[in-house]
Amino acid sequence: MKLNIKKKLVAASLAGILATGVGVGASASNAIPADRESIAQIALLQSLAQGYFGGTITSGELRTLGDTGIGTFEGLNGEMIVLDGTVYQALGDGRVIATPDKTIIPYATVTYFDDDIAVNLKNIKDKAAFEKALNDVVEKNGANSFYMVKLNAEFESILYRSEYGSKEPYPTLVEALKGKQTEFTGRNIKGTLVGLYCPSYMGELNSVGWHFHFISNDKQKGGHILELSLKNGTIHLDKTDRFTMILPDDKKFHELNLAKDMSKDIRSAEQDTQSAMKTGN
Repeated sequence: MKLNIKKKLVAASLAGILATGVGVGASASNAIPADRESIAQIALLQSLAQGYFGGTITSGELRTLGDTGIGTFEGLNGEMIVLDGTVYQALGDGRVIATPDKTIIPYATVTYFDDDIAVNLKNIKDKAAFEKALNDVVEKNGANSFYMVKLNAEFESILYRSEYGSKEPYPTLVEALKGKQTEFTGRNIKGTLVGLYCPSYMGELNSVGWHFHFISNDKQKGGHILELSLKNGTIHLDKTDRFTMILPDDKKFHELNLAKDMSKDIRSAEQDTQSAMKTGN
């Protein structure tokens, strides 16, 4: 196991797009300087949960903030996997495309990935066992830090979802997923899991704990992971102690009540299958 200790600093911009200039229409040359030691978050998961599916930055601008991460697209049109500097869009019909630089993004978290910790995994029966193994690593190395993770492996089975986009006026996140979520099962499929861990104090800005997306090695399949199993693999973790939030200077965003408790909706969006969403179980 290898660990690089990083300076501890949490920095958030709470007054709109950072003055150095990432925003819709801003040129990539005016984007904020790259910071390898920061998680960059676009808007809030809580704003997405309330139906803020409009854009804040473009795919091209997002790539100036990190080469690895997860998120979604304007209108909640599919799931985002950022891998090796390319922004992939897993569409509702199961296809994956590399997104044009002008594609609008309402929510994402990215970083420049550094391989700080490597852990061998064996006989992972389900997602709960996977998260437990990762939680053990986090507890040893600092549970109040952020972690971006990558795992390239052959998965015995994996259940993942995407969704078709919605049009304005946008519904809430859960309502959009109820009507447009699609689910896919892969068996003995090779691909890369990209995931984010947010510490416990992030509950009002993101989802506490783990959030995983998947893309197959042939870049043809992908989405948000609902369940998984694998015999073995080596997961790599980037331990990160800085946080940058980029908020949209947009009237609709500022009309949101971001103090509203969206934890139940976020939990459902993170974990529930289509059938569970429809029945409320």
